[in-house]
Amino acid sequence: MSCNSGACQSGCYQEESSFNEDNQRPVTENCGGSNGVSLRGGDPNSYGLCIKCKVNETIAVTHPAVSGGGGDCKRFCADCFRSNLFGKFRFAVTSNGMISPSDNVLVAFSGGSSSRVALQFVHEMQHKSQKNFDACRDRSLPVFGVGVAHIDESIIFPVPSNDYDSAVEEMELIVSSLAPPAKKFFFVPTESIYSPDFAAGRDQLTNLVAAVDDITGKEDLLEHLRMRTLQKVASENGYTKILLGTCTSRIACHVLEATVKGQGFSLSADIQYVDARWEIPVVLPLLDCLSEELNTLCSLDSLKTIEVFQRPRSGINGLISSFVKLLQEENPSRESTIVRTAGKLTPFCFNRISEVGHYNGQLASQRRQKKYNLKPTESLPPESFCIICNSPLKKSGTTISNGYDDGETGIGAVCSSCQYQVLPKEPSSLDSFYSLLPQSMTALAKDRGNNHKLLWEQIQDCLLSDSDDGT
Repeated sequence: MSCNSGACQSGCYQEESSFNEDNQRPVTENCGGSNGVSLRGGDPNSYGLCIKCKVNETIAVTHPAVSGGGGDCKRFCADCFRSNLFGKFRFAVTSNGMISPSDNVLVAFSGGSSSRVALQFVHEMQHKSQKNFDACRDRSLPVFGVGVAHIDESIIFPVPSNDYDSAVEEMELIVSSLAPPAKKFFFVPTESIYSPDFAAGRDQLTNLVAAVDDITGKEDLLEHLRMRTLQKVASENGYTKILLGTCTSRIACHVLEATVKGQGFSLSADIQYVDARWEIPVVLPLLDCLSEELNTLCSLDSLKTIEVFQRPRSGINGLISSFVKLLQEENPSRESTIVRTAGKLTPFCFNRISEVGHYNGQLASQRRQKKYNLKPTESLPPESFCIICNSPLKKSGTTISNGYDDGETGIGAVCSSCQYQVLPKEPSSLDSFYSLLPQSMTALAKDRGNNHKLLWEQIQDCLLSDSDDGT
């Protein structure tokens, strides 16, 4: 009910309509609303107001150069946009039990907007935990630790030394400028995965990459080596989780890439919030965020990003990235649709945090187990993994289908994608190629092979032979 007073400041609206002589349409007058517009019976967003707070103007109005005029920039103001984005991050962390008070989290920092936002949000969670810890009398819950690691790939992708040194200094400054607790910064060359002797490792890494002829296979191999290097850093420095800035846009590309490469069986392993197939579990708290949203937040909050490390993708990966970008431009919901569709795949048993010693993680794991109807881990047989990309392999009885197993070297099986895109075509070159792989790959594969052999020996007496009719 309106007061019909021109001096009213209570926020009510007159119900009388004046007539606009220019466009011949009735116009509702605003008694106390901002910008002279009425929200009564209409959509506040149509007047350039945030749909959440309904008070402030949207980013598209206040920051047109930042917003680009698309996505949530037309729906939220700057404050609500940031709150909504951080809410996605925090919900992913808490609902999946990603971080517990006793954890030590290593953030993979590439310098791009995704890893920059991931670092910022993790820092804010840690800073808030520290404030709560200081204010608590008994101080029963510790504050989780945070470290930052950047993998140096300049040996494979040469960058001018001056530009690279300047970029590394900027990354160190970004980490050191964050409020306490302090975060240690690791600058780790990829060749360190071989040995502390960087010179020997550099030669071996260069020869390994040169042995891969396929452009897509070479790019995928470097991605796998990057993960192995992160695992090595985390293991040697006492970190219990590795946090990646992988977002919806990157996952959407990976879904199509894996489909084209024949990795459909292992696809669900890579697109979950948690991936504990590794020695150090990997978590993806930005999985529900678009790259456009992360770029916008970096611009709004002046979060420094490092462009010198950003490289265009090539081969199949480059074609898929361009295709998905075109789809997203035509329809802003395409990336989310691709990820939601792939999300209907059933996760593997390792797509959850271990329940041992983590009460919050146990509750989150039980919720996910109920949601996806997952079997308890102890009731499932051990998985077989590709020795190169660590993708789970499909098992059929006692054999691995869609995989390549070199029995002579005893290295183990590889997935079909690595077989056709990474391994050399000539069988005579396999021994030489395997000798160039990091020991962490080959040793883990042999250990898994020994475990499976031991399990086979234990159950062999209980199995039917080919001559038995089963009666």
